[in-house]
Amino acid sequence: MEENNDNSGKGQYVGFQGFESKFKTNVKSVGQECPTHTGDVKGDGPFDSAQGGQECASRAEMIELQAIADDNCKRMGEAVEAAFLAKVCKLRIPVCKPWGDSERYDFVVDWGKGFWRVQVKGSSYCERSRERSRYQAGAGSNGKTFTKKDMDFVVVHIVPEELWYVVPIEIAEGLAALWFNPRSTWARFEKYREAWCLLDCPKKGRGRKDIPARCRSEGVKVRCAVCPLR
Repeated sequence: MEENNDNSGKGQYVGFQGFESKFKTNVKSVGQECPTHTGDVKGDGPFDSAQGGQECASRAEMIELQAIADDNCKRMGEAVEAAFLAKVCKLRIPVCKPWGDSERYDFVVDWGKGFWRVQVKGSSYCERSRERSRYQAGAGSNGKTFTKKDMDFVVVHIVPEELWYVVPIEIAEGLAALWFNPRSTWARFEKYREAWCLLDCPKKGRGRKDIPARCRSEGVKVRCAVCPLR
């Protein structure tokens, strides 16, 4: 019997609250060349002259992506995936989307260190108490857990905080949910906040207990929570 996919939206806990979730992501200065015309300028087309190339480059300065979703698990998941796509494009990370939604992973990224399967999750509901406040990202319904068989990374977007967590499956495997507390430096997953550098290094280069002795990827424009360069 085929396993139900997480992207179906049936009974899946996404961690959103409210009738509408909105976010807007701007990707600035993604490159000075026309995205569809590179190299020497030749020919007589609208973008083949020096002036046309400059006009094309100027129009490529801003890519604006907006995602709006109502109170529906599947639509919320689609909105978070759109935000992830905007984020990795801004970081110049090559990314592709598998055809259909039969796989448990949502994207494949390749930064030259291998192809990594990424499952994207989002959360906007914060569980608050006197001692702590935290966000949850669940693996799915019916006791599903995160597994190495299905993914290499779990990337979680904390929508109200505009934060991202890049968690290796070695840490998330076997868990039915991940909990995040951005206001605690001692929280279990805090060292994975904005850890996009993990996508640019092999498993052996992640550092002891995922704490690097030196920056894992200086080419990444975002520093993770435990980067020595912070």
